[in-house]
Amino acid sequence: MRIRFQLIIFMFLRTILNTAHRMVYPFLPVFARGLGVDISTMSLLMTVRSLIGTTSPLFAPIADRRGRKFGMLLGAIIFTLGVGLVAIYPNIWTLAIALILAVIGKYMFDPSMQAYFGDRIPYEQRGTALAVTEVAWSMAFIVGVPIVGFLIDKFGWSAPFPFFTILGLVIFFVVWRVVPAEDSHHELTNDSRAGYRAVLTSIPALAGISIAMFASAGNELVSVIFGVWLEDSFGLRIAALAGASAVIGISELSGEGLVAFTTDKLGKPLALTIGLVGNALAAILLPFIGQTQIGALIGLFLFYITFEYIMVSHIPLMTELVPSARATMLSINVTGHSIGRALGAFLAAIIYQHFGFLFVAFLTAVFNLAGLLALRIMQRKKTS
Repeated sequence: MRIRFQLIIFMFLRTILNTAHRMVYPFLPVFARGLGVDISTMSLLMTVRSLIGTTSPLFAPIADRRGRKFGMLLGAIIFTLGVGLVAIYPNIWTLAIALILAVIGKYMFDPSMQAYFGDRIPYEQRGTALAVTEVAWSMAFIVGVPIVGFLIDKFGWSAPFPFFTILGLVIFFVVWRVVPAEDSHHELTNDSRAGYRAVLTSIPALAGISIAMFASAGNELVSVIFGVWLEDSFGLRIAALAGASAVIGISELSGEGLVAFTTDKLGKPLALTIGLVGNALAAILLPFIGQTQIGALIGLFLFYITFEYIMVSHIPLMTELVPSARATMLSINVTGHSIGRALGAFLAAIIYQHFGFLFVAFLTAVFNLAGLLALRIMQRKKTS
């Protein structure tokens, strides 16, 4: 019962972190106008944020050395400092620093939390359990982003940041109270290099990280540009963009539900295959059915439900590839996501402005097929 309670608590805590992370996507043009910069500048900021995420292996192994609780608390502190800067002095430079610190905090918090539950929950049940915490990803768009949209609409582009500063302190306090100080499920290690070696010399682990990279690159292409695409195509404004984000959140929640009910039964590799193929097909379909506002929302629904199925099936698979260095494995997996997001964010504005949304969708499908190839390599090497 205690683990179930903690899963639900962490779902809500991660909803806060994920809302701060995801709010930039639908309101990209709004932030750009508020700061007096163009879309390319904001796209560059998103690229830098993703590149900073590649440094997570430098920080997340702290959870292997100092404990899962310490890693989560430190992540919460760094996140709070980041958003607090914009709350005090809102401009393009503090926003850039906030994006960097917030992503470091999130990428320290998430692997520590996933390792914490990975230590306690059997692999056969881990897909369902971690799917509960991943509901936070969709809740950010269903609940968090509409609230952010309301704050921006009423008080300006920087209004959400004081809100997140307070919530960051709430995260710290709750983790301090809920997570036990003594952890009998995890043996602390003083040798981080052994963990790095175990991960970086494992071909299945490297192939699994490649899946994260390719899938995230494809997703970021669409995520960075969908707010701009909707605004250019249909003239959507703040409230409508928040509504579109809620539709995406509902699709992701559906994906997380599918994972909870099917991944452990189907097996993680088969579930991941279904997600990658489905997301490639949804990407190709998106520009064709997106000729109308309703069609665009349906297309985004299909795209994000399949991507969420990829992500939530992928995490439990990665938790068991190198059990001896679980937090290090998960943090390097975050690096794969970050490199992919940086690549997608860098390409998104360039491809959209020069070639249009059709080419964005096509390249997204190509990245998914590359992820499918990496999955096949991982399976072959695991059984050989």
